[in-house]
Amino acid sequence: MLRFLQSIFGNVTKGRYPESLINEAIERAVDGTDPWLRGVSGYKKKLRPAVLRAIDHVVALVEGLPPPLPAGLASYGDDPRLKAFFISTNEMRKVLGSDRNLAEFLKGPGSALPQVIALLAMEKREGVTLGAELAGEIVMRDVPQVTVTFESHRLIDPSGSEIETRRQLMRRAFDHLLSLALRRLTVVKTERKDLERRRLLLQSKLNLLQRGGWGFDEASGAGGLDVTGLEERLGQIEAELQQLGGDDRTLNVYLDIVIDVLGRPDEHIWSGQETLIVDRLGIKRNEAAYDAPELTLDVLWNAEGRSLVASLVTLSGEELRGLA
Repeated sequence: MLRFLQSIFGNVTKGRYPESLINEAIERAVDGTDPWLRGVSGYKKKLRPAVLRAIDHVVALVEGLPPPLPAGLASYGDDPRLKAFFISTNEMRKVLGSDRNLAEFLKGPGSALPQVIALLAMEKREGVTLGAELAGEIVMRDVPQVTVTFESHRLIDPSGSEIETRRQLMRRAFDHLLSLALRRLTVVKTERKDLERRRLLLQSKLNLLQRGGWGFDEASGAGGLDVTGLEERLGQIEAELQQLGGDDRTLNVYLDIVIDVLGRPDEHIWSGQETLIVDRLGIKRNEAAYDAPELTLDVLWNAEGRSLVASLVTLSGEELRGLA
């Protein structure tokens, strides 16, 4: 499967993919969500337009990332973004030395490479603290200040070339769309399972009442059970089940969910830029200054409200081997 995804995201023209690879992408979408979707008549034809839109989107998404940022210990002071991402060279050394993806890559063919390309992903956190500020010649204390930190650093899809890393990131973005679709499927299936369980309970109660007739007395233990209320609630549950898909439509409903996610990929994962002015202490400023440059950050968002600051980086193979 990895080979097929790399070939899709190789040297092809956007919107023009070999038919064999489109078919494999469709099968990837099914395998990555619910293999039972193959039971839907014409599932390939139904999935095809959505899969093509998803492929086009992830190709554009990754191609839109700027060139890699040199990110070595020796070049720490050369770019203000590195100073913002890492509070010191010690933190950078710790991140590089403890990253699992990078460590696994360096155990294999990456061990002797002159450089490694990867996507550096981080979570940006903002908080409020009290500090001192200079207003003219007056020092004002206990002034609310917004602090900015970058946390949870990780290196994604390291490889020996920028082309290869971008291919892997396209694969990852495509799979991320599938994971979002799978999550929606899981929610719907859980709702349906809960409704079916409640329906069975209510049906059992209703059957008990109907078998006993309408003349239960309190001594029988059935007093207070409202047949009409049970019937109404049972009808409501049946209606909710029907909305989720009747027994003869369930797989079609699930397929529609996958098509909806893949067919509108830009609403489920997208990128953009954010400007940030922050000084060396991590304090957010309104105006750029010599000690607080304006930074342009590339950010990835998804439909679940998550966001990551992301930057392709070039790492020195020699430095990485020195960390081992």
